[in-house]
Amino acid sequence: MDWTNSSTGLYLKRVDDHSGGPPRPLSVPGGTITAMGLDVRVGALIGAEEDTADWFRAECAQIARVLAAEGLPGWREPEDGPGFGDRIWGYSGLHTLRRLAAHLAAGGRLPEPLAEGERATDDPVLQAAYEDVPDDPPGPFDHLIHHSDCEGYYVPVDFAPVLADPELSGGLLGSSVRLLAELDELARVLGLPDDLDPNAEEVVDASADPDPAAEGWRRYGTEAFICLQLRLAARCSVETGAVLAFC
Repeated sequence: MDWTNSSTGLYLKRVDDHSGGPPRPLSVPGGTITAMGLDVRVGALIGAEEDTADWFRAECAQIARVLAAEGLPGWREPEDGPGFGDRIWGYSGLHTLRRLAAHLAAGGRLPEPLAEGERATDDPVLQAAYEDVPDDPPGPFDHLIHHSDCEGYYVPVDFAPVLADPELSGGLLGSSVRLLAELDELARVLGLPDDLDPNAEEVVDASADPDPAAEGWRRYGTEAFICLQLRLAARCSVETGAVLAFC
């Protein structure tokens, strides 16, 4: 499926459905690793070795170029202070959270939990959302939905439509400010307490053994865990002024 951004006229091909299949190789400075799931990092320059720091500064320069072309302000990437780094889930997990967002955007209500063996990417509502084009004004969950599921960045700058550029890692640039707002709304609808730790025993149990007959957020154990983890990362990005990276 082709993507376009109304302000840039750029077209991209969506090829990031990693909801199944074998591990993929991931190129990094100095070699290649095998990626098994979605890792999220905030504060990539903090404690980074020189070659990694140089590589990431070049990535930031590309991001700054895209922002400047849209008349948006830049940011100053911190080199010290707090950061965030964790594995959110396998690639399929992000799609389960996006499925909830797509249903809320389309119909104002959460869908039934996925049955055993069902894939989020087979949901026609989510498929329709992926076929849609990020535009201005944006949809209520565009920064969550319209982004690569395996690489790319969210920058701590507030802007409305997701930005597209084929020279960026992942091809699409999101705002961590908007992402945080979207995740806060998802958490509210799910009924997730503000102070709930994603590693709390009740969250781990619900994500490991989802129960569609449970009440509230526990019906969506996997989605709740991912929402909480990704919200921590987005909040860290906004509070520290550091880029949030999918890798």
